[in-house]
Amino acid sequence: QVQLQESDPGLVKPSQTLALTCSVSGGSITTRSTYWNWIRQPPGKGLEWIGTIHYRGSPYYSPSLESRTSISRDTSKNQFTLQLSSVTPEDTAVYFCTDWLYWGQGTQVTVSS
Repeated sequence: QVQLQESDPGLVKPSQTLALTCSVSGGSITTRSTYWNWIRQPPGKGLEWIGTIHYRGSPYYSPSLESRTSISRDTSKNQFTLQLSSVTPEDTAVYFCTDWLYWGQGTQVTVSS
């Protein structure tokens, strides 16, 4: 069974860059036909797709966030990383990593000065 675990960035100040890492165990991020995703859920709202990095390493981003988003990976550590720049309080949300079948528990990110 694949397990995913998000890092905990805690409180992030406006205009800073949010950096989150998803550590994967029980499976490899280079396994053929796998897609590794970042999703968020703002308070009181539904799930929002942020972006994906597939097993060959190519990233895809939500058009609404693309200008501020970068997703990368470290295959030696079996991790993939989200960077979201110029954050505002509107980026406050629970952030999840998932391969669509398995999900991390989520990590609360609060953007506040």
